[in-house]
Amino acid sequence: MEKTAKSGNETAKVRQAHTGAVSIIKYEGDNNTFVWKHPIEDFHVGSQLIVHESQEAVLFRDGRALDLFGPGRHTLKTQSLPLLNRLYRLPTGDTDATFHSEIYFINLTTQMGVKWGTDTKVRVFDPMSGMPVSIGASGEFNIRVEDSRRILLKLVGTTSGLVVEQAAERSMPAMTAYFRSLIMTRVKSYLAGVIRQESINILEIDEHMEALSLALREKINEGLAEYGLTMPEFYIMRVVTPEDDPADPNYKSYMEMKRLFAQHYLGVEQERVGKATAEAARERILVEAQTEAQTKIIGAQAEAEVYRLQAEAEAAAMRMKGYTYQQETARQVGMEAMQNGITGGSGGSLGDVAGLGVALGAMGSVIGMTQEALNPLAQGTGQTGQAPGGWTCACGQTAVTGNFCPNCGAKRPDPKPAAWDCACGQTGNTGNFCGNCGAARPAQLPAVWNCVCGETGNSGNFCRNCGRKKGE
Repeated sequence: MEKTAKSGNETAKVRQAHTGAVSIIKYEGDNNTFVWKHPIEDFHVGSQLIVHESQEAVLFRDGRALDLFGPGRHTLKTQSLPLLNRLYRLPTGDTDATFHSEIYFINLTTQMGVKWGTDTKVRVFDPMSGMPVSIGASGEFNIRVEDSRRILLKLVGTTSGLVVEQAAERSMPAMTAYFRSLIMTRVKSYLAGVIRQESINILEIDEHMEALSLALREKINEGLAEYGLTMPEFYIMRVVTPEDDPADPNYKSYMEMKRLFAQHYLGVEQERVGKATAEAARERILVEAQTEAQTKIIGAQAEAEVYRLQAEAEAAAMRMKGYTYQQETARQVGMEAMQNGITGGSGGSLGDVAGLGVALGAMGSVIGMTQEALNPLAQGTGQTGQAPGGWTCACGQTAVTGNFCPNCGAKRPDPKPAAWDCACGQTGNTGNFCGNCGAARPAQLPAVWNCVCGETGNSGNFCRNCGRKKGE
């Protein structure tokens, strides 16, 4: 490629020597060149300027960057060179006329894979341990031109061009020679600052390569913008620590930092495992308690269900036999009485009845009866005043001496209240209200009463002296 460029330059010079100027102007450098200056500086008016894709061409005269041309074929005449024509009057209408100008071709493509590296190690303080450590860094970056005029004014000047990296067969200055100091200074300055600001552990710096690369790219681009350049990508590919070089004076402190970090990590891990174990134990105890409670609940429910089924079975059996719970209770009481020697024979009726009263009194808690309910059984025996004849049940059973009918199991009815006479003349009332006038049953008063008028010994409902009603 370089040989082709030299051959093109020689051809252009021969053509210039024969005609005095060239009529075709085009780029004859290689793709690794940022800025290439055309070797001929005298051109015919009406010459053709050919600019390739991803290129720009700038006319330069007397230290000034004038007209700029993008990709395509351009005819150099008065109309297409407004800045040059305004400063330097160009001939018009004469195709053999020439003018003097320098033409620079600027390559706008992104130059990939330019390598960089710190010439010395950067001294930083580890944010985690506070210990000093020295590190180095290296990697690659991509770079391109953003402002053609600015790069010409700032970098090229009167040189023949600008290449990315210097080579033995190239006489142009290298871009890396210009910017190596800028890149290294900014990397060293901001690498330590970003590590401190983001609290990045030196031992974990590999995890933060991308963040460090982005931060450094922004800082470097601030300096490159002044020269019309930009870095679209900047990569840190390797960080050199004292561990890689035992001769480094920070080697011992770095290894000590690793040991302290390992102890800290081990302590944190043990604490985490301990918390996890304690949490698992609490969960296990909770599950066991819940399981035990559920087991007890299920057992209680099962017992209740068994009891309910047994009760339903007993109730169904009694319904099939044709008697009720009260009849069954009376039957059990009778059997208990018989077991205690109480019989219904003629040999000892009063004694047996008395014994039955005692037995029933003892079993009052079983069948839900009180001693007062059983006392009527002993009437006529001198114990409770029970009438010898007993009571008659609604089913037809007569001479019932207990509180339940032995035939149907019905409970003994409460004794009827004493009859009373109403003031209206209705007699024999047994309820709480008079059947004739609806008057309420009066409170119990003494049979003989004294009136407020002074009459004593009244036995009727009205005073014999003043006619006032009894109780008024």
